[in-house]
Amino acid sequence: MNSNLPPIKVFAGEASRYLGESICKDLGIEMGKMKKERFADGEFEVGFEESIRGSEVYLVQSTFPTSDNLMELLLMIDAAKRASAGSIIAVVPYFGWARQDRKDKPRVSIAAKLVADMLTAAGITRLITMDLHADQIQGFFNVPVDHLYASSIFIPYIESLKLKDMVIASPDVGGAKRANSYAKYFDVPLVLCHKTRAKANVIATMTVIGDVKDKNVILVDDIVDTAGTITKSADLLLEHGAKSVRALCSHAVMSDPATDRVKESGLTEIIFTDSIPYVRDNSKATVLPVAKLFADTIRRIHNNQSISSQYLFK
Repeated sequence: MNSNLPPIKVFAGEASRYLGESICKDLGIEMGKMKKERFADGEFEVGFEESIRGSEVYLVQSTFPTSDNLMELLLMIDAAKRASAGSIIAVVPYFGWARQDRKDKPRVSIAAKLVADMLTAAGITRLITMDLHADQIQGFFNVPVDHLYASSIFIPYIESLKLKDMVIASPDVGGAKRANSYAKYFDVPLVLCHKTRAKANVIATMTVIGDVKDKNVILVDDIVDTAGTITKSADLLLEHGAKSVRALCSHAVMSDPATDRVKESGLTEIIFTDSIPYVRDNSKATVLPVAKLFADTIRRIHNNQSISSQYLFK
């Protein structure tokens, strides 16, 4: 690190401590000391146990359920601001509430914008995140946003599989742009699964657009919640003659009964990053670490270097 620049301090919320420790190990620094005290009614207080005055402070916390994780991040930001940190960078590998990014029916909130406003009001000077559900969420912020892509983690793994007759697929039309980036990179065909929903987390119908007969299919998605879409897509692709189906999913929300659905499905493998900790017993799951990606980004930001060279594609 450049000794002429403010010192780096990295702290992690309770839910992302495992990630904060890995990032600090890659950076070659000790993770900052922070305390969290909980009151009898569930309210909690966070505080730093060392001086951060003038420091470049990185606060690591994914905002997956419960909402306590978001609240803890907000309190960490506020505490850092009040402790006179030089800059406050929120490191949010999984940006929760992002599926509510627009007003798609009357009288509903736009939660992603609300969360962006809260983080900004609390005092962040920058956000580092990965594979937002919708790219336009970056525009909800009035501070710099470094939007990283899990492709730099997934692509080497896909290449290591040495699959022949590979096809990239999207489990829905909304994810076509993301899947198409992988298809272009590998120079393979793109297949779409078109679905209609009866209501949230409930699929009514699904059809396949494209040829998957005798192909090894890679399904690409950003979030797996109940795994209804990804498992139904996999089974449908197999019915259409696919040789095997694997899924790449950036964020393993994996709400029940997602793990059971994956186990019972025709998926050969489901590959996640560890932006959200996934500790369920599942022989089909492969979890790839993101700590190096975020540590490299922190290092480059600290040294005022470009981070665009890290992207294999967007």
